[in-house]
Amino acid sequence: MRILLKLSGEALAGDKKTGFDEETVRKVALQVKQLVDDGTQVGIVIGGGNFWRGRSSEAIDRVKADQIGMLATVMNCIYVSEIFRSEGMMTSILTPFECGSFTKLFSKDRANKYFSKNMVVFFAGGTGHPYFSTDTGVVLRAIEVEADYMLLAKAIDGVYDSDPAKNPDAKRYDVISIDDVIKENLQVVDMTASILARDNKMPMRVFALQEENSIVKAATGKFNGTTVTAD
Repeated sequence: MRILLKLSGEALAGDKKTGFDEETVRKVALQVKQLVDDGTQVGIVIGGGNFWRGRSSEAIDRVKADQIGMLATVMNCIYVSEIFRSEGMMTSILTPFECGSFTKLFSKDRANKYFSKNMVVFFAGGTGHPYFSTDTGVVLRAIEVEADYMLLAKAIDGVYDSDPAKNPDAKRYDVISIDDVIKENLQVVDMTASILARDNKMPMRVFALQEENSIVKAATGKFNGTTVTAD
């Protein structure tokens, strides 16, 4: 089985909101190690929001702002990869652009080679192009490497019909189709990523990262969250 896990940069920062919280990252590493030890192939995409949110800056050209965001994801992957290594896992970081000796250039063949060696593969740098989010990047990589499904670790425990922070009566879905997500504009991932997932039949499992053993539970399907179907 092969899965692609999406982590937000903010989640890795913990209560600090910026930078890294090593305890939080180590908890993620221990869960991923359990999956890898059980034979699951794991790819990971990390957002850059703990360092940079370019769209909030009106003084910087959008292309340059997005490039800064891509580099933020590279920094995140280098850090998290090293924590994973300290827990006994083999890792590699792939990017869609050259980063000297820091990373390797992405190709499907290279990713498959690393997966076959039981390495955790980090996909950094998004799509390599501006105007595309890490949401689109994670769906694109999941499709390219033929993942069985995506795991989306978020701050809330699934997909709701409205914002639960604003509406105490918001209803959480146990199962919802990607077609309904798009129709209702529920923003599980952004619209570009949603359409890409629908057209390529890539299912998702959405859950709260902070819940105990949440990644392992989501990977096994016995989790507290939402399954987004793409059939």
